[in-house]
Amino acid sequence: MQKQNLTFFFSLLFIATQMTTLAQKSNKLFNYPFGVQAYTFRNHFPKNVETTLDNIQKMGITEIETSGAKGVTDEEYKKLCEARGIAIPSIGAGYDQLEKQSQDIVTKARIFGAKYVMCAWIPHKGDVFTIEDAKKAVEVFDNAGKFLKENGLTFCYHPHGYEFRPYEDGTLLDYIFKNTNPEYVSFEMDVLWVLHGGGNPVKLLNKYGNRWKLMHVKDLKKGVVGDFSGHTPAENDVVLGTGQADWKNIFKVSKKIGIKHYFIEDESEHEMETVPQSIEYLKKL
Repeated sequence: MQKQNLTFFFSLLFIATQMTTLAQKSNKLFNYPFGVQAYTFRNHFPKNVETTLDNIQKMGITEIETSGAKGVTDEEYKKLCEARGIAIPSIGAGYDQLEKQSQDIVTKARIFGAKYVMCAWIPHKGDVFTIEDAKKAVEVFDNAGKFLKENGLTFCYHPHGYEFRPYEDGTLLDYIFKNTNPEYVSFEMDVLWVLHGGGNPVKLLNKYGNRWKLMHVKDLKKGVVGDFSGHTPAENDVVLGTGQADWKNIFKVSKKIGIKHYFIEDESEHEMETVPQSIEYLKKL
């Protein structure tokens, strides 16, 4: 009888421990797979793809947003990622590819097993993004988004800061949101570029809700005042939690609206040191 009681006691203790662990995990602000935008390691991939992926794996990263790497085929790249437990939920595509509705986008996504296709730049002259550029982008994005949806993919536009120029009662970014078809066009927030353009990440997440599907987790150096250029020196990318972003509230809202894929992007020249520091910050949230 005593043995049975001890067994019952330890069973209850095990269940309680498991429930506590699950509760702690669910209460964490950031409890998603650690992802990275491949551009972060742009200086490493050309030297050795396998070593770069080894280093990414060692950092605890299990998702990557990428368009592949020079020197290996997409099939080879996919196998290298699979061998390291790294999934590819999202790929990049150029504006010109979207305009042509290139089948190459679909082919690459299928090889990688990606569900999302992102575009991070709308061509425009100089540093001035105009309403004409925005209107053209709306047309391109709607058509490309329809084409991609028909092929089982979700298109996401990644604003880059220049879209925050005032227009009517909002901005040119508001114009793009309001005039694209939600059925075909979604968005990926890059927190640094929203801040650099003068936007508020928390307000934008709340305003457009589940049209945001992906996020570039990226922080802007304190004291930097941005503009509408879509450009900033590399040293203005800083370790998460040391810059201007209000990550606690950003993640509270992004969690609520259902964003599930987050990619750390660090354009500084110290990514081997700063990315692990950013990951540690996310673990503690």
